[in-house]
Amino acid sequence: MRTQLSFAAADRLHRSAEFLRLQRSGVRFESPHFVVYAGNLAGYPDDGPARARLGVTVSRRVGIAVVRNRVKRRVREIFRRVIRDNLPAGASIVVIARAGAATLESPAIDNELTMAVRNLSGRMAAKGAFAGRN
Repeated sequence: MRTQLSFAAADRLHRSAEFLRLQRSGVRFESPHFVVYAGNLAGYPDDGPARARLGVTVSRRVGIAVVRNRVKRRVREIFRRVIRDNLPAGASIVVIARAGAATLESPAIDNELTMAVRNLSGRMAAKGAFAGRN
């Protein structure tokens, strides 16, 4: 049984088509260290109840593999603890880390991503992203 605070495979975006669809049709927010896209991927694929999902992209510009993986772990942890509860059911987000993201501590990442999700949630509601498929 999945606990509320877990981060299972079903909570992640896996296919590059899902990442690209959010980047093309979702709403975008840029912060100094992250670019965040959000939108509705419900029904893609039809694999169960709609849940908030996360995709993280960290390029080599951010740093070596150890540094990139640390950034990804921190983003996933913040999503698990804070962001997932602030997203509507069926919402998915893609977080793209920029070069300076590796120098941030976890509270700074938390602040930037929380601000981005708050902004995106309002813009998604205004756009009507959850009235149906985009």
